Amino acid sequence: MPSTPAESSHHPADSAPDSSPTRRTVLMAGAAGAVVVPALSACGGGGSSDSGGGGRLRVGVAGGSAQDTLDAHQPTDNTDIARCHNLYESLCLFGTDYTIKMALAESVEVDGDAKLWTIKLKKGLKFHDGSAITADSVIHTLRRVTDPEALSTSSQQLSTMDRDNLKKVDELTVEVPFTEPYVTFRELLAEYAMGIVPEGYDPEKPIGAGAFKYTSFTPGERSLFAAFDGYWQGRPQIDELEIINFPDETARVNALIGGQVDAISQLPHSQLEVVKSNGNLQTLESETGMWLPFTMRVDKKPFDDVRVRQAFRLIVDREQMVDQALAGHGSVGNDIYGRFDPAYDEEKLPAQREQDIDEAKRLLEEAGYGDGLEVQLVTGPISAGAEAAAQVLKEQAAEAGVTVKLKQTNSTEYYGDNYLQWTFAQDFWVTRNYLSQAAQGSMPSAPFNETHWADEEWIRLIKKARATVDDKKRNEIIRQAMKIEHERGGYIIWGFVNTLDAFHSKVKGLEPSVTGHPLTSYGFHRVRIEA
Repeated sequence: MPSTPAESSHHPADSAPDSSPTRRTVLMAGAAGAVVVPALSACGGGGSSDSGGGGRLRVGVAGGSAQDTLDAHQPTDNTDIARCHNLYESLCLFGTDYTIKMALAESVEVDGDAKLWTIKLKKGLKFHDGSAITADSVIHTLRRVTDPEALSTSSQQLSTMDRDNLKKVDELTVEVPFTEPYVTFRELLAEYAMGIVPEGYDPEKPIGAGAFKYTSFTPGERSLFAAFDGYWQGRPQIDELEIINFPDETARVNALIGGQVDAISQLPHSQLEVVKSNGNLQTLESETGMWLPFTMRVDKKPFDDVRVRQAFRLIVDREQMVDQALAGHGSVGNDIYGRFDPAYDEEKLPAQREQDIDEAKRLLEEAGYGDGLEVQLVTGPISAGAEAAAQVLKEQAAEAGVTVKLKQTNSTEYYGDNYLQWTFAQDFWVTRNYLSQAAQGSMPSAPFNETHWADEEWIRLIKKARATVDDKKRNEIIRQAMKIEHERGGYIIWGFVNTLDAFHSKVKGLEPSVTGHPLTSYGFHRVRIEA
C-alpha cells in the first residue's frame, strides 16, 4: 500500500516513547538523506513542457492490468495507488520521512481512553466539482469504507468503529466513537486508500480533493488528470498528469530513454547503469520499509505444516538475495515487517535468521518430505526485483533438495481471479507500521490475507495492542506478536527494498521518501518541468 513533523500535539496514539536515537530514527534520517544521482554523459532526451513549468508530466508506472480501478478505497496495483495519491486526499498524510501530518484535517484528537476521536476539518476546502468538504463528507467516507459489502482495503482496520453513531458536531467537526480503544486511528487516516469523497460518489466519474482531477481513464493502459486549482496545498505547477501503465520493465526504461515519458517508477536494477550513463536522465534512490515477500498459504500443503514454513525460511540466503535480486540496493530482512515501527527493536526481537540448509533438510524430513519436495512458485513483473528474487530462491532451494518450479505470469494474470489464492507466490508491500500492516495482510479478515494466516494467539495479541493506550506496553505486546509471526507465519521477508526511480533532468521537485511508494510517494503536485 508514502517531510515535515506531525502538526498535531502529542496524545496516547503518538508512537515514539522517548527522544533517544533508535535504529528506526537512524534509518529514517538516512533515507531522507538519500541522493538524487545526476546523469554522467549526454545522449537522448525527454520532457514535454515549455520553459517555466506547466505542461503535462508523463509518468510510466510499473504494473497495471485490465482490473485497474479509480475507486478511492479499492486500490490494488501500483497504478491504482498512483491514481489514488493524486485524485484523492486523506485527512492526514505521511511525510517523506514517515511522520504523520495533517492534510484535510485541521486536527485529529483522541480522548483519554482512545475510544472517542474528534476530527476537525480545515476551513474552505473544496472537492473537484467545487462543492464544500464538510463533516457530512467525512461521515459518508467512513461509512463507505466500512460498508461490509464494499470490502474496502481499510475496512478491517475500522472493524471496531461504531459506524451507526458517527456524530456531526458542526459543519467541520465529526466525533468518531469506537467500541473499544483504538490507538492507531490517525495512522489509518493517513493511508492513501482513505481519501475523502463526497456524498453520491461514483468511481466511474470520480470526484475527489486531490491535486489533480479526473479527465480520462482506460483500464490497463493510461489515465489523464488536470491540475486542480482549488487544491488545499496550492495549485500544482504542472497542468496535466498522465499515468501510463508499463508492466514490462524493458518497455518502461525504453520509453524514458526515448522521451515517451518524463519519469518512471521502479527502475529495474539491471538498467541502473544504462540510465545513469544518459546525460539527460537522473535517478532517485530511497531506503524504505518496502518489502517483497514470498507468500506461503498456511492452509495448503505443503505449507500447512509449520515445519515446512520454517524450513523454507532457513533455505534463504538473505545477503545473496539482496545482492542478486536487488543488485545490493536494499537491506536484509528477518521475516518481520514494520521496520520503522517503534516496536521494531532488533535487540528485543529474534536474532537475525541465517541460511541453515542442514536444519532445513531436517525439518523437511521430519515433516515427511525427506525424499524431496516440489513446489510451484508464481512470479511476475509485480515489482522491481520480484522475478529475480524468485530465480534466486529456486537456486537456493535446490541446495536443500527442494525443486521450485516457476510459474511466470503477467500483471493481468497475477492480479486476476487467482490473486490471493496462489499456494506459493510473491507480493509487494510499502512501508507501514506493524498493526496497520497486520490489518491489511495478516488478520483473517484482512483484504489481502494472501497467506491465509489465522493464528488465534497472534490475533488476541493484535486486538490487545490496538486497545492499549500506553506506548511502552503496546510496543511490548506488538513484539510478542512479531515473534509469533516470525516463527509460525506464512511470510518469507528476506529483505527491504530501496526504491529506484528515474526521470528526465527537466523534472524538478522529486525527493527521497521512506514510504516505499516510488517517485516521492507519487506526490506530483510538488513537481515542475523546466527547459
